[in-house]
Amino acid sequence: MKNLIALFTMGLVLPAAAMAADYAQSPTLDAAVENDTLPPVAERLPQVPEVIEPYESIGQYGGVIRRALAGSNDHNNILRIVGPQGLTRWNADWTEPLPNVAEGWEVEDEGRSFVFRLRPGMRWSDGHPFTADDILFNVEDLMLNPDFGPVPSRYVIAGEPMSVEKIDDLTVRFTFAAPFGSFPAELASPRGQHPVLHPKHYCSQFHGGYVENINALLQQEGVSDWPTLFQNKCGDIEIPARWGNAEKPTLDPWVIAEPYTGGATRVVLERNPYFWQVDTAGNQLPYIDRVENIVLRDVQAVILEAIAGRIDLQARHIDNPADRPVLAENREAGGYDFYETYATGGTLLLLQPNLTHKDPELNEVFNQKDFRVALSLGMDRQAVIDIALLGQGEPWQYGPYEGSPLYHERMATQFLDYDPARANELLDGLGYTERDAEGYRLLPSGRRLSFQVDVIPVLFAEAVDMLELISAQWQELGVEMQINSLERSFFFERVSSNWDHDWAVWPAAMGWQQGTLLQEMVPIWMGARYGIGWWHWFQSNGANGVEPPDHVKRRFELNEASRAAVTFEEYRAAVHEMADIAAEQFEIIGTSTDLPRYGIVSTRLRNVPLSMPASFDYPTPAPTLPQQYYFAE
Repeated sequence: MKNLIALFTMGLVLPAAAMAADYAQSPTLDAAVENDTLPPVAERLPQVPEVIEPYESIGQYGGVIRRALAGSNDHNNILRIVGPQGLTRWNADWTEPLPNVAEGWEVEDEGRSFVFRLRPGMRWSDGHPFTADDILFNVEDLMLNPDFGPVPSRYVIAGEPMSVEKIDDLTVRFTFAAPFGSFPAELASPRGQHPVLHPKHYCSQFHGGYVENINALLQQEGVSDWPTLFQNKCGDIEIPARWGNAEKPTLDPWVIAEPYTGGATRVVLERNPYFWQVDTAGNQLPYIDRVENIVLRDVQAVILEAIAGRIDLQARHIDNPADRPVLAENREAGGYDFYETYATGGTLLLLQPNLTHKDPELNEVFNQKDFRVALSLGMDRQAVIDIALLGQGEPWQYGPYEGSPLYHERMATQFLDYDPARANELLDGLGYTERDAEGYRLLPSGRRLSFQVDVIPVLFAEAVDMLELISAQWQELGVEMQINSLERSFFFERVSSNWDHDWAVWPAAMGWQQGTLLQEMVPIWMGARYGIGWWHWFQSNGANGVEPPDHVKRRFELNEASRAAVTFEEYRAAVHEMADIAAEQFEIIGTSTDLPRYGIVSTRLRNVPLSMPASFDYPTPAPTLPQQYYFAE
């Protein structure tokens, strides 16, 4: 079930001269070529475009993929279908990175340097050449510019940020202070697109180092600094503004026509006439003309659109097991079928106490391992699974599933038994023996042992049901857990930016593939909500946040070792030593293995695999290349 995808995304290199005469384009572009407002297709493509072998068959041009966004902060839903057009990309079964925007690369100096070759003749969506200068702009003028912000941690090794060198117009060298064997894999992640995200010829007009009278422009735009202006106009990897400017050129298969801005009721993307891939018959991709995203108020509205037959491809927001029966009942009338998405590890819902809490008393409570163990033993996971998840899933803490070469038994299975007697013993042993009139335990100060768990219900429909059951189970222990439902932007401001939360929950389906963020074991990204103050310390080089204990610092070192690893054996050794420490500390509490997930796909849509990995680091379904999907007549 888990590896049904053929490796159809491997690019084929065919002689340019042999193919050039046979290149074809969408008929929607014919008039523009005839009127000389658009060059012929052979002039718009790279000299040697990447050739994609379609999953099932050569497609036909035309059609609109209809999808749905839930609210004003569902930007990553767009990213998943457009795909991160980084220097590399994941192959379809998530086992190795492939050349993507880059034609290829070589590794030098035992993994300290990487030379990437770009595609001659490749262009941005407005026809401007894409060259090494764009990469230098993204790296030197943005990523390494302290005025723009801290260097993203994935480009830092041995405490030193990478450097970049332009060898010629189509060749760049990235150099690191230490070996970085995971670099091509990290570039394949959505968060690894930084080196090619922004076109210099367009975005430099919003950069303080390029605009002579930047203050006048800031005043005109009503912003206080050029980094804010830059992000408003050119976006970033994971913010809505990435899809908010129809004038910004991209390398994507579809480009924004109707932007994702406040009050938008739909977001429309149209084909990029300069897209740089073709199929094996020489047809320029994408086959699909447009991607139309209707903006809806909530997840239930998305379900209603689906059963009405107005969604052609979607997994996000509709893969809650409770919604599967109604989707199945309306499948024939809605003109869609199901496809499988599967996790390679992790847990459906991860509970993370804030171990860097600003309240001294709660900080002390949350940092007691026996307190966390007691709550884990006081959780009847099977009851949660049977009631909230309709019996699907198995009790699980965290980590890759059995059968994976990275499986770590202790991390995955410790403290899973439902043992309320032992849980009460541990809580009594910590001194929380006094109770109030409602039976809740009291802290030394006399206040109730109570905390909130922050959650985004629009993203995780099953999470609130699970938390309500867990809250009732913990109430039996004398511990009050309150559910704090938040809109996505407020959640991130409270939990990641300010770390004002008590606890937070998030899905954590992850199999620890090389190049992915192991943030549930080491606080190297804002998703490490158990150690968010430690993350702020880490990403600011100690200037902000909370200095972590030695066992966390050791995991920082091991994370560096895992990223440097050249062989899988080296990678596994570093990851498992990190997991040994994380399992011993038991900082986070898992619930269940991820569910059998699914998406819906129009019965007319072709070249869509019926099984694919499910993860944002993958990110589903982008590595299956939606640009080669097509509608059958």
